[in-house]
Amino acid sequence: MTLARKILWALLALVVMAGGFALWLVHNARAMPVVRRAEIALPFPADAPRKPVTLALLTDTHLSGPDNSPARMGRIVAQINALKPDLILLGGDYIGDDKGGATYDARASIAAFASLRAPLGVVAVLGNHDSRSKRNRRALSGPDWRAAFARIGITLLQDGAVRRGPLAIGGLKDIYTRKVDMADTLAAMARIGGAPVILSHGPDVFPLLPDAPSLTLVGHTHCGQVALPFAGIVYVPSKYGTRYACGLYREDGKTMIVAAGVGTSGLPVRMLAPPDIWLVTIRPR
Repeated sequence: MTLARKILWALLALVVMAGGFALWLVHNARAMPVVRRAEIALPFPADAPRKPVTLALLTDTHLSGPDNSPARMGRIVAQINALKPDLILLGGDYIGDDKGGATYDARASIAAFASLRAPLGVVAVLGNHDSRSKRNRRALSGPDWRAAFARIGITLLQDGAVRRGPLAIGGLKDIYTRKVDMADTLAAMARIGGAPVILSHGPDVFPLLPDAPSLTLVGHTHCGQVALPFAGIVYVPSKYGTRYACGLYREDGKTMIVAAGVGTSGLPVRMLAPPDIWLVTIRPR
């Protein structure tokens, strides 16, 4: 075999390997989410039953192809319903990027959530991809988002609070594109009473919360989306860098869970950061 032919075959092998690696990354992004579990103790109201409450956190669906589709979202909704949570929380970023596949408008991006089932209902917040601006015309205005969620039986919170069983759920606006009214939201939670659970799109709200027992549930980071062997997660879109990149965090009396979400942003790939759903059991302290 001549040297030129050897080089040609080597280049061909590299192309095949690179193509296979790229397909593997897309396959990872299209995989069904893993279910992560946690148990948290919070102070229940005195008049509440002492029975634990389970909640499912689904975030960063980013409905667009080639990695996510209405069919895949239907399977994920069925997966969550099979877990039989008492409450389902949605953490924002429903609208997907144009990644070379199908794209969907705002209402289509949340259509699959109409089939979610939980005794205490479904509560949602918005993410940065859901904030309407001159550069993001597919997003809806705040009132239109609220109406769109209401039509499918979901409560959308934007710096507001709602009582669900023994829990006081405080839902914040997206901290990356809007000004969050933390004080009013916490005051609303205190008025309705209940074990404090804060739902937000991203982890940057966590250091702003008081050092008191509470659970904060967020997404936004995608757990890095692509984590490197040995180096791990090297970048997340947060002012705190990788400090709150993925998983469970405890600081003083408060706890936060950062989910990887189930969709992708930018490129339709994942590596060492699989899509996930969290099932959290909250027990009375």
